[in-house]
Amino acid sequence: MRLGKAHSGKRQNIQYSLALGPEDRGETSVAGCPRAEPLAAKPAPESPAKTEQLMEEVCDRENLQRAWKRVQGNQGSAGVDGMTIDAAKDYLREHWPSIRSLLLDGTYQPQPVKRVEIPKPDGGIRKLGVPSVVDRLIQQAVLQVLQEQWDPTFSEHSYGFRPGRSAHQAVAQAQRYVAEGYNVVVDPTATFMFAVSAPANVSWPR
Repeated sequence: MRLGKAHSGKRQNIQYSLALGPEDRGETSVAGCPRAEPLAAKPAPESPAKTEQLMEEVCDRENLQRAWKRVQGNQGSAGVDGMTIDAAKDYLREHWPSIRSLLLDGTYQPQPVKRVEIPKPDGGIRKLGVPSVVDRLIQQAVLQVLQEQWDPTFSEHSYGFRPGRSAHQAVAQAQRYVAEGYNVVVDPTATFMFAVSAPANVSWPR
């Protein structure tokens, strides 16, 4: 959200020189409100046949090969089963047909997530969940299929955890806004949203 403008031409020129990337933001204008984005069409309810089709795409050989390369490239430690990436490769050769059948039947049960605690540089503990290697493969395969369908519907102003987008692009866009004269930033968080909408007698975790 952007509120207010600064009117110093000198400051605008300095900030504009910092902006990176193309000026075009790509959003489609709405009549009477050039910066607004059009409302996305509401998706139709998915049928069982559609769900089955999606799982077929998830289990597609090419999709799984791409997913495995990603998991293998990320490395990472073993999950609760103690199975490393190298061991999982041999395991999948033998057991993938049965795992695939469970996925297509909708009866696959992922393993529990291993809890890992990592010290933060400034003190405290960051709690992480480490799925098994097999489950990481399945998660990545599902992500690749769903991402192709849903990512085009996301806001042009969204940069986090999206293919082809980065924090550097978000900073460059912010610099362009400053160059245009906007000088107020509103940064709401999920905790803030819950705190605003929650009844007075409800205490949300922080």
